[in-house]
Amino acid sequence: MDMVTLDYFREPGPHSTAKKNKVGLAGAPTDIADLATWIQGRMLHEHWASRYGEELTPERRELSQRRSVDAVLDGVLAGGNSPRPAAGRAVGVCSHFSLLAVSALRAHGRAARSRCGFGTYFAPDKAIDHWVVEVWNGDRWRMVDFQIDDFQRAELGLVFDTLDLPSGEFLLAAQAWQLCRRGEDDPNRFGIFDEGGFWFIASNMIRDLASLNKIEMLPWDDWGAMPSPDTEISTEELRRFDHLAEVLLDPDRHWEELRLLYGAPGFGMPGEVFNAVRQVRETVSVAQ
Repeated sequence: MDMVTLDYFREPGPHSTAKKNKVGLAGAPTDIADLATWIQGRMLHEHWASRYGEELTPERRELSQRRSVDAVLDGVLAGGNSPRPAAGRAVGVCSHFSLLAVSALRAHGRAARSRCGFGTYFAPDKAIDHWVVEVWNGDRWRMVDFQIDDFQRAELGLVFDTLDLPSGEFLLAAQAWQLCRRGEDDPNRFGIFDEGGFWFIASNMIRDLASLNKIEMLPWDDWGAMPSPDTEISTEELRRFDHLAEVLLDPDRHWEELRLLYGAPGFGMPGEVFNAVRQVRETVSVAQ
């Protein structure tokens, strides 16, 4: 592995840098299992809340709109730096679990990166929009799902190690794209709720590209070349996404091109996005 690449992922990006909550983040462990326990005892997934017996108020749901780790840590540390029952946890979604993990690991000099794609272990008939983390363990990138705690593991009937995901359990957006382009899977299976299709997979590839450039975004942030559900992707656009998929599947080998692609029209996050949950355009700062 190129040390330049590893050094890049050891340093935090604009959204994974803790400033006012630097001390609180420094208290997080660096051991993968311990870090997962630390996060899971302080974060509650918005869409799992009711299964923990929690009915979220609009104010608590709004916590899922936070983009920076400092903002996430405001909620995580509000009840003190200790684990707590679901009623006292900060609220977020899968990307917040990943952002918190990546931020903690980078704060301690460990190479880590958030990846956007689809979890195959949430529903039998759909690959669900999801975020995980790749952590460099000395000889390979170890794929870790920091969201899945013992309760979720039991609810989902999982028998594999979510802290070292086996191949095929989580599909990178680029893997899903190639499978569907070859006709080996149904693009409508990839998405969330009643949404799915090539447009959804392509959008996740762009979010993954941003994340590999250390701009970790919300799962519902839309910009640039992300297709809309009601438009047909042109042949030229399909070829462009085909190329993007090749690069995303081996980012270490395509390191320079990964950076160049993020600067290409429509791929880089322009500083303003359409928040598909709030249905408004929002300015997003990338200043550190």
